[in-house]
Amino acid sequence: MLKVSNLSVSVDGKPILNSLNFSFEPGSVHVLMGPNGSGKSTLAHTLMGHPQYQITQGAIHLNNNDLTQLAVDKRAQAGLFLAFQHPYEIPGVTVLSFLKEAHHACTKTVLPMKEFQDLLYAKMALLEIDIAFVHRALNCGFSGGEKKRLEILQMLILQPKVAILDEIDSGLDVDAVKIVAHGLQIARRENPYLSIIIITHYPRLLSYIEPDFVHVMHKGTIIDQGSAALAFAIEKRGYDARSL
Repeated sequence: MLKVSNLSVSVDGKPILNSLNFSFEPGSVHVLMGPNGSGKSTLAHTLMGHPQYQITQGAIHLNNNDLTQLAVDKRAQAGLFLAFQHPYEIPGVTVLSFLKEAHHACTKTVLPMKEFQDLLYAKMALLEIDIAFVHRALNCGFSGGEKKRLEILQMLILQPKVAILDEIDSGLDVDAVKIVAHGLQIARRENPYLSIIIITHYPRLLSYIEPDFVHVMHKGTIIDQGSAALAFAIEKRGYDARSL
């Protein structure tokens, strides 16, 4: 279980998150919505340990292990994964090299190259990613949809306990959303205990992945929660209907 207790976070001295409390049970799917600037991405980066986000109060626990002071790599090894809203381009590092090293670093398992390639190619086929991509520089020249599919590919390879998806559906067309949703469905089948946190402005993914809870954030805290119906109501009426 991922548990956040009384969490307050500042960026460059400016408070963003305010005494945030919630918990995610194994196997659950949670959706975070809210206006721009409400703290959704700040929460995602804080959970993953980005050094720019300073925890001024509270704690983060995963399966009763305190992650609050751990470095990013230690959190990844503990089972956290973050899919970026804007994935970074890394010239000179191929997709194959990156994923193989990431798999080794997170799982502490050394697979022979042939065995890892077989694993990688099988996951790529599920996401309709051309095998030629493994020899390209990470995210360089990739379209928005290709970058997002690569984020899901990383999740399938690393098999985390908690996957945080920061606007994984942003900028995707209908077909690409279906492929991303398919990847999430595969991940849940492979690991029924996987917890997923989907940060989004739109409920498009929720047509394929039914959440256990939808949370609405505003000014750094959670002000409302409900079922998927809440997300669809927000899409129709907007946040102004809630008098934020």
